[in-house]
Amino acid sequence: MQILIVDDDVISLSLIENALASAGYDVITATNGREALDLLHDRPIRLVVADWDMPEVSGLELCRQVRKGDLSGYVYIILVTSYDSAERVVEGLGAGADDFITKPFNAAELIARSRVGERVIGLETRDCVIFALAKLAENRDLETGEHVERVQRYSLILARKLAEHPKYREVMDPDYIRLVALCSPLHDVGKVGIPDRILTKRGDLTNPEFELMKRHTTIGARTLESVMAKYQGIRFLEIARDIAATHHERYDGTGYPAGLRGDAIPLCGRIVALADVYDALTSKRCYKEAFNHAQAKSIILEGSAKQFDPDVVDAFLLTEDEFVNARDKNGAQTDPCALTA
Repeated sequence: MQILIVDDDVISLSLIENALASAGYDVITATNGREALDLLHDRPIRLVVADWDMPEVSGLELCRQVRKGDLSGYVYIILVTSYDSAERVVEGLGAGADDFITKPFNAAELIARSRVGERVIGLETRDCVIFALAKLAENRDLETGEHVERVQRYSLILARKLAEHPKYREVMDPDYIRLVALCSPLHDVGKVGIPDRILTKRGDLTNPEFELMKRHTTIGARTLESVMAKYQGIRFLEIARDIAATHHERYDGTGYPAGLRGDAIPLCGRIVALADVYDALTSKRCYKEAFNHAQAKSIILEGSAKQFDPDVVDAFLLTEDEFVNARDKNGAQTDPCALTA
């Protein structure tokens, strides 16, 4: 496994490098936090050992930047520090550090703590399974290619911006933001239980067919609840269940399946609801061309306080450029009509 060491002290850098290289790690080094951030964006590095005190970008600030950054996977960070007070530990944990080791460090302890980091990173296999399940549902509906990837990006953008709002600052910690993005691809997982004749129908659904289609929310939620019954207290399952169950609820109470209103709809569901609709509007379907951003924005504004939480709409308006950039990064879409012809 690759491990990045960040330290402006050449001697300390060399000592850590030698210890970890002898343990079989593929070691990459950086002499300051700014260089480290560049490396993290360019390479799939998942484990970092960083000195707390560095000029320009300190180890503490490196943690903060990594936690609010747009990296593809979780980065486990061990801070090397001369401080061992409880106040410093709290400060480091608040910034996003995962573990600490004090100077002068013991090589065996450093290696052991790095092994712990490896095990934690291994838990992200969970992320892969979540995404695989989401793609399974998506692949039954040929009109929605790469829909889950785009909804995930939009959900992350909205969650980050909402976390700056005083109303949500205390409940939307970095873990919550990450879990909303992680679980957003499961919003339509219940579609695996919808008949093909409805899921792939090219024309408008009849009223009975639409009632069956609406069941994908409860199918997804109940499936996840069955897992929760066996593995209790797992936060990402709770968030995934809430997203699957409520992403078609409407802020004015006219949505489905439960007709929830306002803040009774879980925040994660309110976030994914807008992300999902924005992608549907700006994607081509057999029955319509893709709307441009301005058209989608107009429809979303019209739906504020009706279909959508006004706070989520405000977050969307403050992040328009990010939405457009995220959309553009996806590249050309496959023609869904060609797939279903």
